[in-house]
Amino acid sequence: MYGALNPLASAIRSRETGQPVDRMWEADPVEVALSVLAAWKVMDVEARRLTAQAAATAGSYGANYEQLGAVWGITRQGARKKWPDAVSRPAPATAGRSTLALFGGTAELVQASSGGWEWTGRGADGTSNPVADGTCYATAEEAAAHAGAFLKEHALDDRA
Repeated sequence: MYGALNPLASAIRSRETGQPVDRMWEADPVEVALSVLAAWKVMDVEARRLTAQAAATAGSYGANYEQLGAVWGITRQGARKKWPDAVSRPAPATAGRSTLALFGGTAELVQASSGGWEWTGRGADGTSNPVADGTCYATAEEAAAHAGAFLKEHALDDRA
């Protein structure tokens, strides 16, 4: 590997030091050593980028974290940590939609195309929530809290 990468590292050192390739070893030994280190850092950064790209490509074709880890010699968890976005998880079939049943009524939570959450509901007393006014909530939990408050407000009074 050294033989394959050293010409590139020499070109980087030459560019960084301003010395021609055949004279760059004539500088102060500390400067030469630092230029070698700097060249290998450039190569390390690029190798990491290319590695992440290769992992993402494998993931896009269906490789899982266990397979990525096996190739890299690490655990599935290590691969997930190293390349967190390499493998896309399919969304559950119920993602973007759920039903809430409370106080004898029901509400449906739906994820809008904007990514926010809306809800519609019918209380136990037959009251429907007002026509959607375009209010979108940041999370499903926030929409569920508003829907739950509506359902509680329209529960049947069983103290008769």
